[in-house]
Amino acid sequence: MTNPALWPAAEAAAATNGMQVGEWAATGVSIDSRSVVAGDLFVALRGPNFDGHDYVKDALAKGAAAVMVDRVPQGVPHDAPLLVVDDTMDGLTDLARFARMRSEARVIGVTGSVGKTSTKEALKLALSATAPAYASQGNLNNQWGAPLSLSRMPEQVAYGVFELGMNHAGEIAPLSRLVEPDVAIITNVEAVHAAHFHSVEGIADAKAEIFRGMGPESTAILNRDSPFFPRLVAHARTQGVGRIWSFGEHAEADARLVDCSLHTAASAVDAVILGEPARYTLSAPGRHWVLNSLSVLLAAKAMGASIAGAARAMGRITPLRGRGARITIELQRGGQAGKLLLIDESYNASPVSVAAGLQVLGGVDSGPDGRRIAVLGDMLELGPDAPALHAALKQHVLANDIDLVFTCGPDMKQLHDALPEGRRGAHAADSAALAPVLAEAVRPGDCVMVKGSLGSRMAVIVETLENLHVARENRASQTQPSPKRVANGL
Repeated sequence: MTNPALWPAAEAAAATNGMQVGEWAATGVSIDSRSVVAGDLFVALRGPNFDGHDYVKDALAKGAAAVMVDRVPQGVPHDAPLLVVDDTMDGLTDLARFARMRSEARVIGVTGSVGKTSTKEALKLALSATAPAYASQGNLNNQWGAPLSLSRMPEQVAYGVFELGMNHAGEIAPLSRLVEPDVAIITNVEAVHAAHFHSVEGIADAKAEIFRGMGPESTAILNRDSPFFPRLVAHARTQGVGRIWSFGEHAEADARLVDCSLHTAASAVDAVILGEPARYTLSAPGRHWVLNSLSVLLAAKAMGASIAGAARAMGRITPLRGRGARITIELQRGGQAGKLLLIDESYNASPVSVAAGLQVLGGVDSGPDGRRIAVLGDMLELGPDAPALHAALKQHVLANDIDLVFTCGPDMKQLHDALPEGRRGAHAADSAALAPVLAEAVRPGDCVMVKGSLGSRMAVIVETLENLHVARENRASQTQPSPKRVANGL
């Protein structure tokens, strides 16, 4: 069955004030030639170290329906399907703006120091219980990712959910004006990307830029437990946001957590949402998931969706790879066979998210012979306080009874040195050096959580542990091991 056209050539040309070459219709939009699939409109963007125009021929060879360019690269056939614009970044932004204008979808924007992506995915699941919903893919939340995500939104969906991220002040405001959220969620404000800010108050102000694209009919949903709640409320009111709701454990929260029971792989939640009792099961462990689920139910109410349906959907949440996914690995060591549980938190890390991850790991019943093992890479962009913030993780390791901690990176050396000797696994300069050491140390029954900032490349360790399962199967069948997968963009 053929996918419906997302961008007929004439409509794309009108949206961008571009020149259409050939007759074509695109079913998707891509800015990465490596991930182009048949039917995509490939947008040849320029960056500090690349020029997408160099990959136009590759995109066409992969079946791209057309390519958006601001110059026709040498060697591209004269009859190639093109959309020629003055500037490709402006062209992508124009597509995104037109997609927002042509759609009647109600739109949610999500930002915050941690929990953006998981909250976005939970929102998509919750809203889909009422009507078709679309959400940005992965963490496409920056100056390229947000317009790309908006340009991909089908015209007929009822709800759109977009993650908006930043590293510096001034980055969220233009994205908010583009997305124009009807509802905005700020999950929390923490000392993440602190190297680029003079204070955490500055981070709060940067997150509040999400209100710049909102108006009097819109709703802000804020964490009532945050010390920055009054500051965020003031920003919302200054921008003319019409309604402000809150979530958390605070007695005055509009979505208030009454009680929760945290289990190894799920949580039972008892809450009051705008005066109505709500009891539901959340199929993701951890108090941070519980609190963010309250914001999801509030957003569902603000969007006119069913709270009951949204609450039921929380039982179907599946943590994403890199953000809490659980992987069972069959392991054989010295004649002993069993399972190793891997918790993949490799995508990102900050002091607050590592503390939450250690709490989840501490709640795992590893059995009589298993160990709770944390594998931690550097938390980046923390500024001059980085060494102290890494060493301070010791208290969370001890409080959650983590048996062993393996670390890598110069800052995590501070934690390694601070830990009691019996809790130290090993330390290495980087994830590539630590991976084989860890692979030799794990045994059946262990539970291993892997976490670190994206630049620490902790996915290398996840892959190494997963390959223990593959290697055992290959040895059993007396075949050669499969080539190691190459991880891009870690």
